Amino acid sequence: MIEITIPGYKNFRFEHLVLDFNGTLAFDGYLLPGVKEQLQVLSEHLSIHVVTADTFGIAGTELEGIKCKLTVLSEVDQANGKFDYLKQIGVGSSVCIGNGRNDQLILKEAALGIVVILDEAAARETLLVADVVCPTIISALELLSNPLRLVATLRS
Repeated sequence: MIEITIPGYKNFRFEHLVLDFNGTLAFDGYLLPGVKEQLQVLSEHLSIHVVTADTFGIAGTELEGIKCKLTVLSEVDQANGKFDYLKQIGVGSSVCIGNGRNDQLILKEAALGIVVILDEAAARETLLVADVVCPTIISALELLSNPLRLVATLRS
């Protein structure tokens, strides 16, 4: 669990980290450099969930050795599939990170929603509902490892 108090904003108590795969953790199906190490650190404090359509079909291979649960969704109505998953594990105790249009709902409804803008880009709708925007997945994950960065961003 990670507890963070943001003065003038919210008190967070995170138990889960829900992540999109392609465009968030990976580019063209392959994990980005440094992601595995960051997820291993965070897995000591959070239950990590990767929820994806697995467009390239190699998410399972890429995530080997990382303590996480991989859920592959069907191609139909992924946004609601991701949201249903989030509701099952706990909306109020989850931080979600994504970039696609199908991540919009989970970023909006989670305790904390972080959008990343990588080489795949980010959907405008998703960008507008996120609490925080990060230029890389590493900077997004480091917000959780170094909570004072999140405090500096969100305090009033």
